[in-house]
Amino acid sequence: MQQAIRREIVVNAPIERVYRAISDPAQITNWFPDSIEGRFTVGEQPILGFGGHGKCQIYIVDARAPDYFAFRWVPGSECYVGDVLSVPTTLVEFRLEQLKGQKCKVILLESGFADLPPEMIDDALKQNSNGWNYMLERLEEHFNKI
Repeated sequence: MQQAIRREIVVNAPIERVYRAISDPAQITNWFPDSIEGRFTVGEQPILGFGGHGKCQIYIVDARAPDYFAFRWVPGSECYVGDVLSVPTTLVEFRLEQLKGQKCKVILLESGFADLPPEMIDDALKQNSNGWNYMLERLEEHFNKI
């Protein structure tokens, strides 16, 4: 059984700018959710708004500028709002690596699918695999516009 989703992209920006695009509520809405309610501080549980797809609450696990940002959430289309730590979740990690010049590698890893209720796993993996492909493409486009 697949345990994780892993994606890698390279963007045309220094690591500090990419980190802000992933971890700053004012910037993350340029490519990921449409809106944010709350703070992106370790231990907080902000709510991400995805337009007609609903709202999803996340738990900020770690934020280490300039190369690591992680949160927990309920994956798939079951947009969950409530205490994220009280239900089965996956861990979403962004690891950044500065490359030569003004390029940065973004490594996304979403893990913990095997710990979800069995009836959720297949749909969550499929939806989030497609979702991360779409969102990371938007992140690349964000830096192409700047």
